[in-house]
Amino acid sequence: MIKEAILHMPLSQYAYAINENELVIRIRTAKNDIDSVYLYFGDRVAYVEPIPVTVVKLERTAKDDLFDYYEAHINTEYTRVCYYFLLCAGNEKLYYYSRGFDKKMDAHRTEYFQFPFIRREEVIDEPEWVADAVMYHIFPDSFASGKRELINVKETRGLVENKLGGTLRGVIENLDHIKDLGCNLIYLNPIFKANSYHKYDTIDYFDIDPLFGTKDDFKELVEKIHANGMRIILDGVFNHSGPDFFAFKDVMENQEKSGYKDWFYDLHFPLEYKDPPNYECFAYVKEMPKLNTGNPEVRKYICDVGRYWIKEFDIDGWRLDVANEVDHDTWRAFRKAVKEEKKDAFLIAEIWEDADVWLKGDQFDSAMNYTFTYLCRDFFAKNIISASVFDDMIQKSFVRYPWPVSLSQMNFLDSHDVPRFLFYCNGDKRKLQLATFYLMMAPGIPSVFYGDEGLISGDTEPEYRAPMPWNDLDLDFSDKIRSWIKTRKDHPALRYGDYKCIKTDEEGLYIFSRECKDDKVTVIINNSAKDRVVTLTEQEGKEINVPCFGGLII
Repeated sequence: MIKEAILHMPLSQYAYAINENELVIRIRTAKNDIDSVYLYFGDRVAYVEPIPVTVVKLERTAKDDLFDYYEAHINTEYTRVCYYFLLCAGNEKLYYYSRGFDKKMDAHRTEYFQFPFIRREEVIDEPEWVADAVMYHIFPDSFASGKRELINVKETRGLVENKLGGTLRGVIENLDHIKDLGCNLIYLNPIFKANSYHKYDTIDYFDIDPLFGTKDDFKELVEKIHANGMRIILDGVFNHSGPDFFAFKDVMENQEKSGYKDWFYDLHFPLEYKDPPNYECFAYVKEMPKLNTGNPEVRKYICDVGRYWIKEFDIDGWRLDVANEVDHDTWRAFRKAVKEEKKDAFLIAEIWEDADVWLKGDQFDSAMNYTFTYLCRDFFAKNIISASVFDDMIQKSFVRYPWPVSLSQMNFLDSHDVPRFLFYCNGDKRKLQLATFYLMMAPGIPSVFYGDEGLISGDTEPEYRAPMPWNDLDLDFSDKIRSWIKTRKDHPALRYGDYKCIKTDEEGLYIFSRECKDDKVTVIINNSAKDRVVTLTEQEGKEINVPCFGGLII
């Protein structure tokens, strides 16, 4: 038994509550090293000694390149739980508890692993509607100015500018296109008054950029989105402001005498607006001075913004930019403020790495799942990893978080910040389609970036933020997206179900199942340039034809 590989962490993704009477307990072991794992649990404040324990056998629910992961769901009347494990490998049996390993269990209950109290406030509480969400991600300047059109007019008005001419009215006029695809959650990149066309250098967090429209336009947009059974989240840029944000303008004008000098992080006087700047910014961009979110005044301002757009316009949540560079207390305060206005508001963090520390239930509901993006790129587009490696890595990503959190991750193939997936496919539409099929079948919230249905490609900013090709949409691909979204909506297993690998091979065959209560689907992916015939024992030996770069469910 490889003891060095065995891991359990109380009060983490290895031990969490999904309601007041149900705990999920996980343990990690070396891959293919353990025959069976048992969990012993009891009431940690029981009156009798030794305490009575219940024994549950754990199921291996996931694996990766190095480890197996075992899991049990405990339904218990106890509010305080203590527990330990019995691991069996051949003739070897070891008990595993807080101190480590032993061949017999003589330790007192206080030395077991502990779940001190199943507090209802700390039960994982993802918004109920999120598991049914399919996102459509819009970069406003590049999307539309009217019905199925984008009039490419670059304009500068005062301090603000656009590039391609997209507007809120354009989004309103094309809601039917988004709804027809089957998407029911719209994510807009920043729409607040800002200097640049991308709007990540905010001037006024309480106003709509005049080149996009007005507050009345935005109110109409939200109302029509809701009338169509859809939801909307906005992009909040609170790590930094723009150069014409009132507080930064005051600091530039009054230098050390400014009453707002503590609104920004690590200023050095005299402040010099140059390249590189002598003050902290987003990256080294002088136009994006970093806000000092540790300042209570700044924190309150950010929370007020979060409340305002929910209270006044009824938005459904926020995607928060550069979330990993903002202090955690600000996000805790922001979450509290936003949830007070709308309990089921949805908060997504822009975090490119493992987001575990932000997804403990006190800050964000979800994060942008870049790991998903990279793995799909390497498997489907570049074909530089095998199906077995893809499965190992994707399952590793699922067990990073409690399962309800994994089901709420924002999955995407491309976005406003990365090359288009079709670029990585070298223009091969079949590869993009197969990756999109997987996107719709996988755990998490699938996100379609505007223009994917028009086969936008490219690896530079002007290319991957290209105008929406309204006159050149790929109708075949649009039909496929629509069909796969419908399949997802028709099968609870694809929205809530578990994920188990059935088979992989070195020629790109990948078969997995998802199951939830009375619903089960088997997903077959042929990520290769030749047709395949697959025989599944579960289907009584039935032969199934899977075309090259094809996917299907049974």
